[in-house]
Amino acid sequence: MSLKINKVYNGDSIKLIQEVPSSTVDLILSDIPYGISYDTWDVLHNNTNSALGGHSKAQNKNSAFKRRGKPLNGWSEADKKIPYEYQKWCSTWAESWLDSLKPGASCFIFAGRRYAHRCIAALEDSGFTFKDMLSWDKGNAIHRAQHVSSVLRRRHAIADAEKWENWRLANLRPEFEPILWFQKPYKVGTTITDNILKYGIGAWNEKALQKYNIGEYRSSANMIKVETLPDDHIYHEAQKPLNLMKLLIELTTQPGQLIVDPFMGSGTTCVAAKELSRNYIGMELETKYYEIAQKRLKNTKVNDELFLF
Repeated sequence: MSLKINKVYNGDSIKLIQEVPSSTVDLILSDIPYGISYDTWDVLHNNTNSALGGHSKAQNKNSAFKRRGKPLNGWSEADKKIPYEYQKWCSTWAESWLDSLKPGASCFIFAGRRYAHRCIAALEDSGFTFKDMLSWDKGNAIHRAQHVSSVLRRRHAIADAEKWENWRLANLRPEFEPILWFQKPYKVGTTITDNILKYGIGAWNEKALQKYNIGEYRSSANMIKVETLPDDHIYHEAQKPLNLMKLLIELTTQPGQLIVDPFMGSGTTCVAAKELSRNYIGMELETKYYEIAQKRLKNTKVNDELFLF
């Protein structure tokens, strides 16, 4: 099989990425599954507890509670293996990603707060350098933390409810997400500047931060907040803003360079790349989202040619 540039593929990216020639990719930018059982495509463990994915009465009344995930402390001893299984899953594709990148090239991964450390460990073990963790300020975020007092009142424990009036369950409001920034090591005996001159990558463009960042974040800070668009929430349940992907692309690449997204979902990374005159390759296992990505790219008003490796 010969992969084509400026094309998206419906298939298993763990296999497809192996078709990308070594040291040809300038940036991998991907919102990978978080492994937190958000939906069927996000279940990356072998634990098949029958309650997973079900709905409680409270969830059926509130659209913010789509489905039941596993509680942080789990339901069984098998639940304790989930973080390890997630790290093991990351390891199944990490080496192929590293091989496809040019020396000094960046890799941005959205991996979620809970298991980001497992993704970091897997990629470091595969040879990546963990460069930084960026903080994406999402702004308004759904808060699912119940009041302890509300739970107790449903149990008719009024005295206890009054005692725990200002206390909540679960987590704080999740208004930021980590963006993991990895880099493929450049050649031993050279400097990063030598690498930049040879491969055209390895530095970051401050103007990208100035262009897309909104609010009070400084242009050299690792805090990011972008303007969201009406289409940023309609194609995929875990969709990321187009401007966020554009920022990361312009931060690390130049026009004409190649961007790859092995877990492209509805294709936002590829749409951003096309609009910014970058080449792209996208991969998606779910046919539904692959077809959405194809339609979005077809409607993206930028003319680009099809190149073969």
